[in-house]
Amino acid sequence: MNSSIASTAMTQEWLQQISLLGTFLEHEPMARHTTLAVGGAARWFFRPTDRTAAIEAMRLCPSDVRILPLGRGSNMLIQDTGYDGLVIDLSDLNSTEFNGFTVRAEAGGRMSRLARQCADHGLSGCEFMATVPGDIGGGVAMNAGCFAQQVSDSLIEIEVLLPNGDVQSIKAEALHFSYRHTDLPAGSIVLSASFTLHPDSPEQIRERMRSMRSRRSATQPLAQPNCGSVFKNPDGDHAARLIEATGLKGFSIGGARISEKHANFIVNEGDASSADILALIERAQLLVKEQTGIELEPEVRMIRDSETGGQI
Repeated sequence: MNSSIASTAMTQEWLQQISLLGTFLEHEPMARHTTLAVGGAARWFFRPTDRTAAIEAMRLCPSDVRILPLGRGSNMLIQDTGYDGLVIDLSDLNSTEFNGFTVRAEAGGRMSRLARQCADHGLSGCEFMATVPGDIGGGVAMNAGCFAQQVSDSLIEIEVLLPNGDVQSIKAEALHFSYRHTDLPAGSIVLSASFTLHPDSPEQIRERMRSMRSRRSATQPLAQPNCGSVFKNPDGDHAARLIEATGLKGFSIGGARISEKHANFIVNEGDASSADILALIERAQLLVKEQTGIELEPEVRMIRDSETGGQI
């Protein structure tokens, strides 16, 4: 048997094994799995049924296969040509466990759901998560935050799945958090996160969550497909103010538009491509750089078919 035939046979063998551990699809359009509703097809798409299945799949996956962990796809821009690798969707890993003032949440659970559950238990500290359109794993991976709060404020420990299939527990202090950044082991996938919270009146917690949701709804284009904030805020300034000052608010390329409601949001008006959105990102960076000297750093993760990406 020549090497190419052997390689094909080996590929089919591990794919068949993985397909028994959950939902398995080939050439799955990623536009179905991102909040921007754009992106080409993933060569392979896998949704493990549970934690054990995710661990076993990682052990089966050959080391030369690129892996892209997927949460809700709320902070991800996948190019139109797709992703030449294995996308692992962790949405079925969504259990939560409460123990006193501590909550442990699996990576695929939505942050908004965790916020509601904590409110039901009279636990405060993650109200801001009620307004974040992502999952726990992605929130940890990018140290998500808003309203002057972020994941690292209450996180105490995470579990990650390493490329070799081992599971490692990491204390929060070892993650070296910074603004929209977490120092995770290379190639790892967040499996769960534990938070320490403090007691408060459930109704007061819910009122703070309602207030945050109301403020976000009034200032952001939540009714249209978007990826949240496109750029990180530079020190001492706001990306939205800088973009608006260039006159780009409302500017469009193809089916993508810089939101007239919030200049740090790009919305898909129905037929946008990844190329349209990337062109708007580059236009905003260019004009802000020319007019202010400030280089806007993307907050959205741009995934190309030859890359691995963060858990988002």
